[in-house]
Amino acid sequence: MPIPADYAERVYAGVLGKIIGVYLGRPFEGWSYERIKEQLGYIEYYVHDRLEMPLIVTDDDISGTFTFVRSLADNEWDPNLTAEQIGLTWLNYLIEKRTVLWWGGLGNSTEHTAYLRLKEGVPAPKSGSAAVNGRVVAEQVGAQIFIDGWAMVCPGDPERAADFARRAASVSHDGEAIYGAQVIAAMEAQAFVENDMDKLLDTAVSLIPKDCVIARVIADLRGWRTAYSDWERARQQLAERYGYDKYGGNCHMVPNHGLIVLSLLFGEDSLQKTLMIVNTGGWDTDCNSANVGCLMGIKNGLSGLDAGPDFRGPVADRLYLPTADGGRAITDAVTEAYHIVNAGRRLAGEPSAWPKEGARFHFSLPGSVQSFTIDDSPESSGTGWVSNSEQCLAVHYRQVAPGRTCRVFAPAFIPPEAVSSRAGYSLLASPTLFSGQTVRACLRAADGQLPVEAGLYMEYYGADDTLQRRKGPRQRLAPGDSRAFTWMIPDTEGCPVARVGIELSAETRADGTVLLDYLTWDGSPTLRLGRPQEGGTLWQRAWVDGMDSLHVTDEPYRLIQNEGTGLIMQGTAEWQDYEVCADFTPHMVEACGLALRVGGLRRWYGLLLAPDNTVKLVKMRDVEAVLASCALKWEWGHTYRLRLGAVGTRLYAFVDDRLSLEASDRHQHLPGGGVGLVCRRGRTGVGTVTITPSAKTGGVVL
Repeated sequence: MPIPADYAERVYAGVLGKIIGVYLGRPFEGWSYERIKEQLGYIEYYVHDRLEMPLIVTDDDISGTFTFVRSLADNEWDPNLTAEQIGLTWLNYLIEKRTVLWWGGLGNSTEHTAYLRLKEGVPAPKSGSAAVNGRVVAEQVGAQIFIDGWAMVCPGDPERAADFARRAASVSHDGEAIYGAQVIAAMEAQAFVENDMDKLLDTAVSLIPKDCVIARVIADLRGWRTAYSDWERARQQLAERYGYDKYGGNCHMVPNHGLIVLSLLFGEDSLQKTLMIVNTGGWDTDCNSANVGCLMGIKNGLSGLDAGPDFRGPVADRLYLPTADGGRAITDAVTEAYHIVNAGRRLAGEPSAWPKEGARFHFSLPGSVQSFTIDDSPESSGTGWVSNSEQCLAVHYRQVAPGRTCRVFAPAFIPPEAVSSRAGYSLLASPTLFSGQTVRACLRAADGQLPVEAGLYMEYYGADDTLQRRKGPRQRLAPGDSRAFTWMIPDTEGCPVARVGIELSAETRADGTVLLDYLTWDGSPTLRLGRPQEGGTLWQRAWVDGMDSLHVTDEPYRLIQNEGTGLIMQGTAEWQDYEVCADFTPHMVEACGLALRVGGLRRWYGLLLAPDNTVKLVKMRDVEAVLASCALKWEWGHTYRLRLGAVGTRLYAFVDDRLSLEASDRHQHLPGGGVGLVCRRGRTGVGTVTITPSAKTGGVVL
């Protein structure tokens, strides 16, 4: 099936529909239909503020959807990807009891149960099977909530989408749960080329067993749609025949899948009405709403999202993906849409394609703002608004004058409003922008307005975790001018960069519009990671914590891992050729050391003080492989300086600037990623971590 001409836009609409559905249904997840009607009425729009909750939250529906599909990229877009490989993806990106899943315990949370099976060495699909976990656990709704990404990589190919859905869902589920996931995936894939809801259902039902419960639910609902004009009467029938009292567990697939199909049949092809029905109907509201939003987004495109109230504006493309790859946690709908698009392109035999030479913020999709918003500080609040124009971010400024500066920014780390939020799931994240990296942007002033001064700026979490501002180069923008900006981020002394953006000022009152064509950054960082002199706590949260215990002391890091291997990680996949150095003091530990090009818990290169008086240069890619080693009689309580660097496929390492190792990894090498501190079964202390661009030769003499 060829890639549709509007593929990127339709995927973007699907991603937006997914997150809008989550944000709409999350505040009252688990409420009954009766309680929703009594306390909230019909859910026509966001109600988070009425329940004193934030709009943008972390949520398993979002995190799982856009994380597990990464198995394709991590396995070179293999069309024959297996359930076992997808299960390994779970082990790489999930941090137990901290990221993505509802960690409700063995036999209670289906996904937690499957994770524990995987961790014990039970491969998928056995890890999710009813034979191992029991039918009730295996048939909960989670198979469906994570499935949208697998559909969107298969535009117009429902058979392949259903097959991917089966493989992905079987990591944690079985039976009716898999059939429900296949129906959603097939409908979403076919929605790229078919607009008729009945035909989408026909296609999907043809791909599951005719005698399964899911097929029977769909048939009954289609009959009720003919019999009733009122969706609430059909919902009553659904509850009486297939309600929660008929099926065990916390959130069974059958009732929730039925409510999704009911909303699609009675929604009259309106996003707003379909979301109203599925949310007012109760049960697992955020999960059901997310699947409905994604399907309606794909089917009707961006125009369908924009046909009713403004669902997009308050969201501003914002979403979080907390995983063991912290550099992807602070992201946006456009970025995640293009990851999906390029996976679909690669499966179709086409090359990846990123707009504007891969710029991080490119605004190429209609209406996109990629998380940019106006600063609400006293001198900036009310000075403008943003929109999308000519595939650029249009910054509309007003009443800019001395003392009133218009600033517009995007987050580069956990935003202040999310630092202490208890809503949703925990937000583990790494900053995405660091000292020593170079920010690039292009601005253009509209015609017919007064000149303004424009420049880049960033803010970092400094003393007491308050935002401290640094300004970059400034240029005068006359009407019609286009200017390129380049700025190397200055040393923040280990404090994490929180946001980056542009600011506009004027000598006399000015109103107008400036277009931001792109904003991006590149290069390896130059920084020291340790306790900043300015204090605060967010420098600690900049480390994604995959360790049993992490204590900040005078060392400044004390790592404790009770069993297996733990890491703390920081950085992004864009880091490629760099060196990392730190002093390690193994107190009582099996192994410890440095890691670089970290892309999760099970994808990294490492320099380890290892058992049997050895030091090893290793590659972790699901299993550990030794690339080079030599003898070293290291001892507990002694301090060793470890240095590890990478240039292309070549790795080099030093212990105490003397003992050296070197290796080349040309087979499935890890091209980029952040740094990590590794501790295997025990306790070790680690000093300040320094990161610098690597020397092109590495300086190794063997």
